[in-house]
Amino acid sequence: MKHSILARSLLFNALFYVNITVRMIVALPTIVLPRSFLLGVLRAYARSTLWLLRVVCGIDVEWRGRDKVPQGACIVACKHQSLWETFALFEILRDPTFVLKRELMWLPLFGWLARKARMIPIDRGSPVAALARMSALARGEIKRSRQIVIFPEGTRRAPGAAPRYLSGVAYLYGETGLPCVPVALNSGLFWPRRSLRRLPGTVLVEVLDPIPPGLDKRTFLLRLQSVLEEATARLVAEAGISNQ
Repeated sequence: MKHSILARSLLFNALFYVNITVRMIVALPTIVLPRSFLLGVLRAYARSTLWLLRVVCGIDVEWRGRDKVPQGACIVACKHQSLWETFALFEILRDPTFVLKRELMWLPLFGWLARKARMIPIDRGSPVAALARMSALARGEIKRSRQIVIFPEGTRRAPGAAPRYLSGVAYLYGETGLPCVPVALNSGLFWPRRSLRRLPGTVLVEVLDPIPPGLDKRTFLLRLQSVLEEATARLVAEAGISNQ
């Protein structure tokens, strides 16, 4: 069984990198086209990767609470356990822009397309300036009624790891006056961080009730952490497996 999982995982990893490379090359002409064309390529990439996971690795997904995502602009605060959610959220969000580390914008192909997609880079080395710039860029995308996706802990955290929420999400919430939609998941059980293995099962993703605007930043951050951690722990326990 372990050998089968490893073989399937290696096959998927090879197909994954071929797929993403081909999709980025195909997407290059969209740099001079309206952004909607690139959004179509990104959705196709997300769906093809989810298909590969299902067919090659036996990893499916169950979406819960999709109807809780507002039609207009909002903040989406998603638990971050894996690379999985960096593409899979295109399945449920109409026009997302991701807050990501600035260094990714320097990568050939990916960085060019990320700029075209109007992703929001953040410089972790200059926190104060980074927050101000993030807020300014976010306000520009809010005018386009986009969803601002942010991972509150800033980096991937394994299932069961102690939470480490950063101030960026609270700053964004306070500056934009938008509702915040928490998204819990258990993707790290099936796509573990820093591992080649892809373990069969069903990724559970749950969109929680939006947190309305108007709370002070500290109250908001405590509430976000409470509801997101509680729901994530429930989804991890529901899967009935350990983070191997």
